[in-house]
Amino acid sequence: MAGKDSADFDAFYIATVRRVVLYLYAACGDRAEAQDLAQEAFARAWQHWSRIATYDDPEAWVRSVAWRLMANRWRGLRRRLAARSRLGRPDEAIGGPSPDRVAVVGALQKLPAAQRQAIALHYLLDMPVQEIATSLGVPGGTVKARLSRARAALGDLLREQETSDVTSG
Repeated sequence: MAGKDSADFDAFYIATVRRVVLYLYAACGDRAEAQDLAQEAFARAWQHWSRIATYDDPEAWVRSVAWRLMANRWRGLRRRLAARSRLGRPDEAIGGPSPDRVAVVGALQKLPAAQRQAIALHYLLDMPVQEIATSLGVPGGTVKARLSRARAALGDLLREQETSDVTSG
């Protein structure tokens, strides 16, 4: 049976890994981090595959685990950054992404986590509202409200950024 489990998991992984990484990338803004989080979530899925394979939507389980992993890493990063600022060490300069990507990722990061999650699931994974609602365990109306608020906030944030770029440039 282990061979069948392995083949089933391999097929599941191949079919879903790109979507999960894309979702995480939209949420955290860092491709390498998104890939690491996805790998950790899939590793955990493999450990419990006999149970998870029976779920209606195993991909939703992986996304949920990855989201929690991401949140935990952010908390750790915030603690490290706070410690670094107390030590007075300057940040190292590194090359960065395009200005447009910075603006979009920055705007996404300013959204509440629930809105950012809804945007990533709906627009990047093309999930319909009801599927998102089922996946997150919330009513469909809640998902619609999160999407509406997120779209409005993103529009405002990106317009602010554009205005700021024009006046400072």
